[in-house]
Amino acid sequence: METSGRAGGSRTGPMEEPGGAEQRWLRAARAFLCETLCPAGPGGGGPEQLADSVLRCLRSTWGGRSGELPLGYSFISISDLQCQQRTPCCSHMTWSTSDFKKWAHQGEVILPKQSVLPRTHLILIGYLTDGRRQEGKEKLMDGNLYVQDSTGSVPCELLHFESEWLELLFLFPSWAYIPQTSQSSAGYVEILADPVPVDPRPERVVDAIPVFYPATAAQLLSTSRVPCQKRAKLNVAGELARLSTLLCIHHKTFFFLFLKCFTSAACVPVLVQKPPQLAWHHMLQLGHGYVLTALSVSGLKASGHKVFVTSFSSCLLPYCAEQVKEQPLEIAWRGGPIQPVSPEATVQLPLELTDEKLPVPAKESKILSYMGIITRVLNTQAGLYELDNKICLCLAYQQLLNSARGLRPGACVELRDVHLLQKPLASFPFVVVLGACLHSIVLLKGFSRLSTFHQPVTSSGNLYMQLLFRYNLGLPLYLWLVSLLEMLEQRFCCFVGRRRLFIRSVPQGPGVAEKFLVPILNTVVPSKARVRDVHHEILAEMHHCPLQQYQPLEPPCQAPPLSLLRSVAEQRSKEAFNPSQLLSPLEAQHMSTQELNRRLAWSYDTFSAESFQPRMVLLGVLRASCSSGSLQLRDKSASIPCVISRRDGNPFADTALIGSLLQVETYQLVVEQFLQSDFPSWEQLWTLEHVRGRETRLYVQFCFEDVQILYTPEVQVQEGPTSSDSPSLGKKDVCSSKVELGSPEAKLPKLEGTSPGADSEEGCDRGQSSARGTSCMSRLFLVTQKEGLMSRNYLLAAEGDGEGQELQLSFQATILWMGKPQLWGHPRKIGNLPEVEQTNHQREDSEAQQRVLLLFMGRSLRWFPFLHPGGLYRLIVPQCLVIPGSERAEMGQKVFSIPELLSNSFTGSLVSFSGEIVERTLCASPGNEKLSAPCSMQRQKGTLLPWDHSVKLSVSAAPGSPVVLDVYIAVAYLQRLWGLLPGAKILFQNLQRKISRFHNVYCTYIASSCISILALPRTCLLLSSNPAGIASKSPAATSPSLVFLSNLLLQPHSLSQSQIFCHLSCVLALSLQWTCSICSSIFREGRCSRHSPPCPSHTGVSQASAKILVEDGTGEALVLCKNQQVAAVLGLSPVEWKAVQNNVQRRGSIFIQHGGASPRPGCVEEPQDLVTCYLKSLCRSRAICRPILLAFSLDRKSSKIPQPDSLQPRRFLCGEMEFVSRVGARLSLMCLNIQEADPKVLCSLSSKRIKTSIDHSA
Repeated sequence: METSGRAGGSRTGPMEEPGGAEQRWLRAARAFLCETLCPAGPGGGGPEQLADSVLRCLRSTWGGRSGELPLGYSFISISDLQCQQRTPCCSHMTWSTSDFKKWAHQGEVILPKQSVLPRTHLILIGYLTDGRRQEGKEKLMDGNLYVQDSTGSVPCELLHFESEWLELLFLFPSWAYIPQTSQSSAGYVEILADPVPVDPRPERVVDAIPVFYPATAAQLLSTSRVPCQKRAKLNVAGELARLSTLLCIHHKTFFFLFLKCFTSAACVPVLVQKPPQLAWHHMLQLGHGYVLTALSVSGLKASGHKVFVTSFSSCLLPYCAEQVKEQPLEIAWRGGPIQPVSPEATVQLPLELTDEKLPVPAKESKILSYMGIITRVLNTQAGLYELDNKICLCLAYQQLLNSARGLRPGACVELRDVHLLQKPLASFPFVVVLGACLHSIVLLKGFSRLSTFHQPVTSSGNLYMQLLFRYNLGLPLYLWLVSLLEMLEQRFCCFVGRRRLFIRSVPQGPGVAEKFLVPILNTVVPSKARVRDVHHEILAEMHHCPLQQYQPLEPPCQAPPLSLLRSVAEQRSKEAFNPSQLLSPLEAQHMSTQELNRRLAWSYDTFSAESFQPRMVLLGVLRASCSSGSLQLRDKSASIPCVISRRDGNPFADTALIGSLLQVETYQLVVEQFLQSDFPSWEQLWTLEHVRGRETRLYVQFCFEDVQILYTPEVQVQEGPTSSDSPSLGKKDVCSSKVELGSPEAKLPKLEGTSPGADSEEGCDRGQSSARGTSCMSRLFLVTQKEGLMSRNYLLAAEGDGEGQELQLSFQATILWMGKPQLWGHPRKIGNLPEVEQTNHQREDSEAQQRVLLLFMGRSLRWFPFLHPGGLYRLIVPQCLVIPGSERAEMGQKVFSIPELLSNSFTGSLVSFSGEIVERTLCASPGNEKLSAPCSMQRQKGTLLPWDHSVKLSVSAAPGSPVVLDVYIAVAYLQRLWGLLPGAKILFQNLQRKISRFHNVYCTYIASSCISILALPRTCLLLSSNPAGIASKSPAATSPSLVFLSNLLLQPHSLSQSQIFCHLSCVLALSLQWTCSICSSIFREGRCSRHSPPCPSHTGVSQASAKILVEDGTGEALVLCKNQQVAAVLGLSPVEWKAVQNNVQRRGSIFIQHGGASPRPGCVEEPQDLVTCYLKSLCRSRAICRPILLAFSLDRKSSKIPQPDSLQPRRFLCGEMEFVSRVGARLSLMCLNIQEADPKVLCSLSSKRIKTSIDHSA
């Protein structure tokens, strides 16, 4: 015999007797056997006798006839195996080295990237039991087998098991121990070869047994008479045709077996549910004959099926034709004839008797048998495995009560009567899925030879299985459910912390995943389809199960990682980007190159949940960034800045949501695009070759009321103060230092593990804990003013003299101390704002002495989104925490209305107001507003906008209001401003009010300014907006008001945009010209007319203007019309207007003057030609004089706005007579739109307006 199998054993030394090592080995073996086996051994015989039997068996197994002992091996107890063995291993006591290498090579061929089980030299000996041998414990017989000694027991799996082996002492020559992935839990033993009994039992001599064969026994199940009044015990013999999996329902474990007749297809079901008989499940083999004794007939209450049921005296015997004799059916009955029962109680229950039927899906699965190798465990808790690197096996519809022991990569499984489904879910990576229902059979045919850990399936708290059985899910919906749960686990386990709370349903309440999924499943799965008939699925001849029919699923929603969401949104925005759609062709064709590219420089796209298919649900943990000062939704993959508003109009300031996992289904995902281009003219907008650079900025905005909170970090209840006030802590110089605010114990999660001065996002989230155990001081303060985020010339305390340092991002807030400082023994003991009650009684200092300026920088930037004027907060030092109060005070800066700011009597400089953005355009900064930004700010990260430009926001007082105020924001400030979209309601704070040289009021954003989002744009308005920043206006909601011209004379500044029904009296001047797109010189015959220096441009821009005179019976006005409006004035069709422009292009320009119009500077009327004569006659034609509906805005140049009491001389001609009279000045208007008006409608509306005016004056 080869001795290589004994490698690692002891060897005799040169001075040692050859038998000395063997004697020591025998003494140690006897001591081990007496200690580990005698207390658990059967009665009879002492410890020495039992040890001799084990050693005799060991000699026979190891040495054969020579009787040698395995001196290179050592015994191991069950407890030592579970506690000391942390990695998978195997032991083959009777194998040589070559045998083991051959066995290992076969495993390597299956999965080359996996290592083979390492070999150990250990001897395992113990009793094979089903749990009944446990002493001092509740006997647990759940159908599993165990190897047991006096130190403990370990679950085991065998490929072959005989009924005589139960409760015998065995030596296991070949076995493998497989620990669990979790080191805190023990593993199990795989019995690789048949064990060797230490004391074999003598074979039993069985007398002839009277039996019924299934063909006869089936008649007993199809009648209404009960045999022998339920006292008869029947014996049934047959071939095992089918074996169900072990099931546990309502804390009862059972399984079904089906015995088939040897000569016919008759088959009867047998229910095995007695605990001592559950181990039969390991003994039964398909195709073998068996005899079951002492069976009785019983009906299942749930389904009405009749089955044979085992009793405590039942036995499972192998079938031998010589040891049985068939009984006639009459022996089993007493009384009258056999009567059939209703079909509901028979085993052949027809499928159509089901009360509710689901709609027939599009596909039907195929039933087949398959044998393959497990190559990967996809998700053990979900019951998903990979077979042969190409097929997915789903065992979720069976209860794996053995915790999926043996199902490791490399194991061979045989599948019978499983369902084949092709591409049940489009997003699932496998085309073919095999699903095992309760009618299917899954057999383990070979153990894995690879060193992989056991991944157990848990039934308690397994959310996969709970939702599967609760909603009776089909396979496509279940696979989608699994993908969502895996996604949630991957994205948020690092934030939630406790995986049990996250992924499982705990008794204290639903977990995060359950909160998210249950509402979706309640919507998707009809309540009628949520009942699974287990008995019918196993027993009915006409098979029906959740896997039988399926239909490829269109997922109801998706919740991908934020990194994928960002890339998808940016990619869709990039694919949909078309410069020609950003501007109206009617406007773009009249723009110069500079204006055209400036209008294209900043645009945006918006996406809602419904913009994606399937619908996109937003999930993320809310964080406050300490590097950018913005709110963020974060998961493991990425973060997205977010803007949160409230529907009541108050700023969002709920710090309790920090660290919470939020679900948002109504949101606006905004992708802002910054474009650097050099388009020569609008004709090249359809090609992207002129795009030189493109960057994007993505953020999401939503309302707080649309948030579903899935998880909130644990908070600790706070107690009252521990000591009285401390006046010495209330000095003013306390607030002159830089203050960093951390996270409050009561509202925010614990922030731990950050060293001072850390500026990373991870450190910002954890915060400080250096002084967590010391006393602290707190003081309440009221925010009266807050400035915006800016890069300021401040340095942190530990950064030295600041030479060569960059500007630090920071913000400032003016606060008012409320009450006196409070001293506390611990931050967890801080009370609920007792200072508020004392504020009115303790006004010792003046308001000026209590008002201070706080500087926020570093980690305290995270508090920027939460600090708002009028809010109460508490400062805590030395921990540097902040707790927002539940009250608000009206002590901040006054908020004015837009009409007040436009009034001539207003004298304020720094103003605050709120309004809705009507239009957003990028323009050159006003001449007196050029920003001399430092070099570090001239090129803002993430934007290609020129730093010396500004964004002009047209802000209205209310939706549809004609009163508009212009706000200019320099590009240098835009990087940290979010949500400036048309339709958004914004609170502007500390803006500088200015008056232009034309007496127009506007505001500018300065370093001390700040904005807050009060309301998000309405979805319908935002999605229909021009991507370049002009909101489309609904005529019903935002139509300009109808006025008289006389009203404008009385209140010229009160209206920004309006419309009038008027009569077009005449065209006073007309100018048509083509200008160079680059230098604005006259463009004639295809080239620029500039010669010094020569202009290289070959692109011209058509420009037209006309000055018309209109009157409405109450006054007259001069109206300036441009470009397409000129065509509307002249009444030309698009074809006619294009022909006129083409003719003008040959000459370069045409100027026509009529009547009392004063010539424009530099404009000289052109000599007569065909085109000029045509246009001059058209301007003087009566067809021009007609009623129109004119939308306009005031020309706000001071010289164009007359005073109400000013009179001007006017010339009137009557024949040859000329008269001069002093009349009121004409208003100058800017045309916005011209529409044709029916004269009858004009007269009717004018009559109503006159009548209304008379009634109001009366």
